[in-house]
Amino acid sequence: MGLLDNVERGIERVVRGAFSHGAKAEVQPVEIASRLRRELDNKAMTVDAGRTLAPNIFDTRLSGPDFERAQEWGSSLAEELCDVVIRHVNSQNYTVQGPVRVSFTRDTDLKAGVFEIKSRTEKSGGSPAQSAPRQQRPNAPARQPTQLQPVLDMNGQRYSLNAASIILGRSSEADIMVDDTGVSRQHLEIRSESGRTRAVDLGSTNGSYVNGQRIDGEVDLTDGATISMGRTKLRFRLLPARSGGRG
Repeated sequence: MGLLDNVERGIERVVRGAFSHGAKAEVQPVEIASRLRRELDNKAMTVDAGRTLAPNIFDTRLSGPDFERAQEWGSSLAEELCDVVIRHVNSQNYTVQGPVRVSFTRDTDLKAGVFEIKSRTEKSGGSPAQSAPRQQRPNAPARQPTQLQPVLDMNGQRYSLNAASIILGRSSEADIMVDDTGVSRQHLEIRSESGRTRAVDLGSTNGSYVNGQRIDGEVDLTDGATISMGRTKLRFRLLPARSGGRG
């Protein structure tokens, strides 16, 4: 069973209670997950050799009854669907220009069991954007942006990027030691300043890659980006500050 299948089974289990009552014809979370992947594939656009741009903002339009069921779970369902999008982006080597967001909107023109997804590409600004998916509620006041903490996940461990400069490499003197013969002693630097996080290759022998693209100098990191060094892969995430740290 593939990773995405496991994710979708998890979504179905988590929200089964919210989507298992009411009218017989109702939208199921697995249907939304499948449609999101199809939306990514349909809207993905090759911009140059080896670089395919995909949307990162998704508005799921639901009928009144389906919207009410989705509302019961708030951001929990949207966050699960956001992970589905990020995993599909990584598996297909797509490029996104900002944090992934999945939201829900009531559409009274739709019948129960029928839904639409509208997607677009939105660049991240110079300051950290709110990457946590939010559920849209009619006439609800806007929430204050969550303070985000950049972290790196590698081999089951999480490293909090809580310094302006973090060096990754094979050397024992590196801030994050990478035990990989294909990695240089000082291979990559992660720089964080003014809400912006960048990956800078330090003249490594085998190069550094972000989402499959070799770093030429430096590149901005967005939530869900995959960094490759030698045979090692790391995942960059922007998480609520309280979830940061090394685990």
